[in-house]
Amino acid sequence: MPHKKRKSFGWVRFLILLLVACALLPILEVFAVRFINPPISTLMIVRRLEAMITHRYSGEIRYRWIPITQVPDDFLKAVWQVEDARFFSHEGFDWIEMEEAIQRAEKKHRPVRGVSTISNQCARSLFLWQGRSWLRKGLEAYFTFLMEHILTKPRILELYVNVIELGDGIYGIEEAANHYYSIPARRLNRSECAMLAAMLPFPRGWDPHNPSPRLRVRYSLVLKRMNAGGSIERKLEE
Repeated sequence: MPHKKRKSFGWVRFLILLLVACALLPILEVFAVRFINPPISTLMIVRRLEAMITHRYSGEIRYRWIPITQVPDDFLKAVWQVEDARFFSHEGFDWIEMEEAIQRAEKKHRPVRGVSTISNQCARSLFLWQGRSWLRKGLEAYFTFLMEHILTKPRILELYVNVIELGDGIYGIEEAANHYYSIPARRLNRSECAMLAAMLPFPRGWDPHNPSPRLRVRYSLVLKRMNAGGSIERKLEE
């Protein structure tokens, strides 16, 4: 009996240590990107593996980091206004938008969609993977909480615009500007910034040079919100 108790205690201790490690690792990861520009993201690795298995996409990793000062204000404003207009006022979770999305879903008898904040999307693109599993959602919430308490809003936005998927194998605004318009990101005009921001919900399926009707509608929406929104420069300085 004592031997069995010791063996049982050993497993319990192992599980506790495993849980502690799982809780601490994300903290270390988030703390690291406070100071270090990530050389690669988990999503990039997952996409590469996905391409090797399915052969549906190229699996390339085309990614170049640029500081937020080289990202056009028009692109920053576009993603802010269309993806998460309350980004600078919430702490990672937009409860107002969630409530509105629930009400819309109930009226249409459809699942709740469209409630991811910029912080949620950044956590998903940088540390996790795409999907709808409860495990991924739980990890996303944990990473979002950590990012909001360890990083500044400008740093989260800088990470976001650099690691988001903007095409098959295209990651970040700098690579997207080069791929679609053959120019560095800082030279993108207002229309090009709006079009790239409009692509975010379906980056591997939409083409800015041959926009589908849905992309055209979203592009118009982005421009409308950009015109109505406040100053991104002021928000970044606060």
